[in-house]
Amino acid sequence: MVHRLGNKIGEGGCAEVFEWEDGSKIVKLAKPNTITAALEAELHHCRIASACGLPVPKPYDLVTVEGRSGIVFERIDGETIMKRFVDRSVEQSRIQAPLDVGEDFVNARITAQLFHQIHSHSVANMPSQRENIKHNIVEAQYLSEAEKAAVIAQLDRLPMKQQLCHGDPNPGNILLRDNDAVIIDWNNASTGNPEADLAEYIIMIRYAILPPHLPHEAMVALDATREASIHIFMEEYEKLSGIGYADIEPWITPVAARKLIADAISDAEKTMLIHEIRKRLDTPHI
Repeated sequence: MVHRLGNKIGEGGCAEVFEWEDGSKIVKLAKPNTITAALEAELHHCRIASACGLPVPKPYDLVTVEGRSGIVFERIDGETIMKRFVDRSVEQSRIQAPLDVGEDFVNARITAQLFHQIHSHSVANMPSQRENIKHNIVEAQYLSEAEKAAVIAQLDRLPMKQQLCHGDPNPGNILLRDNDAVIIDWNNASTGNPEADLAEYIIMIRYAILPPHLPHEAMVALDATREASIHIFMEEYEKLSGIGYADIEPWITPVAARKLIADAISDAEKTMLIHEIRKRLDTPHI
């Protein structure tokens, strides 16, 4: 059976997304920087998440289209938290309404509920989060070998858990249908500590520099609401789990160090992360 690609409906750093078949499915086609094994891993992780009853697009199978590997998923009609945030920022600016930093501009509460739901599961046959983090730290540029060793030593002192973790709590990976959340992009999923997922979210909100193609109003709104959003996120997650900000603090350094390998973040953002890592290495948190 010959399949034809439909309209392109999305693009990320590693893949392009197209309509598929009758429009009830999509196909995520790898870019040249993504190997087939990475897609196989993503499909495996998403199947595990689906089997846990988590809100994910139904995963179907691997396909090859015009020489490119891809995964077929159920199509989810909704908009990302990122799109809602950008649209709301532009609208607030248009009507010249002052930003209320107490408002949940990035749907942090929904995000916390979703990640607590993910972290409530323990699964087998998943990569080790800790080994992934160590590998990324070793591969990262910017830090000296002594700094990398110091970060890994910090990581080794942290308690070890065996819970399902998503690995990329990005507002672009969470789709909202009304107020129901669906989470996509399971390629970085692993078994490990929820605190690492939470540290990833906090670092992203605190230091993210939005891509230049997004409206300037979105960056203004993000700058005004960063710490308030983190507070809302942590308040909700702690209410659900008992895990508070103090439990996440020791994970900030290793997670920031592993993020230095990411292609999707700018050099300016990496510079801020390096500064934060070095500050914490000089005054380690016990």
